[in-house]
Amino acid sequence: MPLKVLVVDDSALMRKHLTTLLKAEGFEVQIARTGREALTELSFFKPDVVTLDINMPEMDGLTALAHIMTERPTPTVMVSSLTERGALATLEALALGAVDYIAKPGGTISLSIDAISSSIVQKVRAASEARIRGRAGRGDRAAAAMPAALSASASAAASARASLVREAAPRRRTYPVSGSPFGLVLIGVSTGGPRTLEEVLPFLPANLPWPVLVAQHMPPSFTASLAARLNGLCPLEVREGASMEELQPGRIYIARGGCDMVVAQRGSKLVIVNRPESPAHTWHPSVELLVQSAAELVPAEKLIAVQLTGMGHDGAQAMTELRKAGGRTIAESDETAVIFGMPAELIKRGGAECILPSGKIAQQIRQWIGRAS
Repeated sequence: MPLKVLVVDDSALMRKHLTTLLKAEGFEVQIARTGREALTELSFFKPDVVTLDINMPEMDGLTALAHIMTERPTPTVMVSSLTERGALATLEALALGAVDYIAKPGGTISLSIDAISSSIVQKVRAASEARIRGRAGRGDRAAAAMPAALSASASAAASARASLVREAAPRRRTYPVSGSPFGLVLIGVSTGGPRTLEEVLPFLPANLPWPVLVAQHMPPSFTASLAARLNGLCPLEVREGASMEELQPGRIYIARGGCDMVVAQRGSKLVIVNRPESPAHTWHPSVELLVQSAAELVPAEKLIAVQLTGMGHDGAQAMTELRKAGGRTIAESDETAVIFGMPAELIKRGGAECILPSGKIAQQIRQWIGRAS
């Protein structure tokens, strides 16, 4: 049976291009012009995947997504513009339960679709296998929704974050680096990452003595919005990493889209360097390069590497080598990973010291840092 895809977009040209592309790959495709039409087709067509435009009349994509995740949770890939407004709406959609997004480049639609056609097909196929985290509803996909234990704890997450922030004073604490050696926490993540990061980073306390560096596969216009969103949720300060910025404890650095963030040394300080995207690596910002660069400068026993949800194997080799050298590593478990590809690769290579659901990762990081500091 071919996978069934519901294409929801108010642009006739966009619907035509997506339909032609997906049918050529063997998908069965149905279209909807508005969010309201999408909800009707959801019941009759019963799609395996939905591609959902964010900006539509009558009912916008975010409202439609909220209904989808309540009425019949279905893997959904958002279609978003490469603008700050589009990035903010996309991050909200991912928080609501969307699996991934298609970032529409500017310019002529036909040329834009041709440029990202392989990425669209890959994302739709991956979404069909994803673990969705909407509210449990009717239909076959309900079993794939957020595990009961996580769903039960979700309502407590906000109060736990608030308690953590109250207890960890001062909220924005900085530390002198000179004469105070510290380690690094390195996090790699891709598809499903923004929501998963919200299940990890807010539970790291404001007085964490190690900096945290995150390589999330995203385009340039999205990472600043991701950092701003996380900054509002976390006791630690979250910022997009700037080139030659000195690493300081008490901060989380999100790798800037459109380049690869690496760790470098400037005098006696560790700094961030944003390099042009390496053609030798498929995914960017590169997890592999981030971990390799840190391992060259920081003793392995002072490094913790975490592999979260995502497609592919970015970072798996570097983290495996880090574990062999004495570093600590965590792979997110299949129980919570939206896409188990990246963590599964780390586990397969023998590079995962711990395999944990997302809700337990922050606690493990705190314990390891406590022993190493």
